[in-house]
Amino acid sequence: MERKRLGKLGELVALQYLQKHGYQVLERNFKIKSGEIDLIAVEAGDLVFVEVKTRLGLNFGLPEEAVTTRKISHIKKAAFYYRNLHPNLPASLRIDVVSISLSENGLLESIKILKNITG
Repeated sequence: MERKRLGKLGELVALQYLQKHGYQVLERNFKIKSGEIDLIAVEAGDLVFVEVKTRLGLNFGLPEEAVTTRKISHIKKAAFYYRNLHPNLPASLRIDVVSISLSENGLLESIKILKNITG
């Protein structure tokens, strides 16, 4: 499966999963010069910036292992920018990761939410 198509499929699966788990999704694919945030939501009184990682099989490790410190830095910059644009949203911010593993034929094997990855 083409990488871009895999990413879009993962984002759609994550969106539905988050909504089912009480997240109110506000925006998809928020972009600024230094990066992109896959999903922005409100959950449990927090403004949540969600990175979605999708993998076909585990040949390259777990999906969440691809969220590097550099990627987190880019998400933080975009998150603070987004928060400044929307002062009416919750002041409490966090970054969550949705980790999605698909089988080689594209069937969902596992999905999990890793909350507040920056602690």
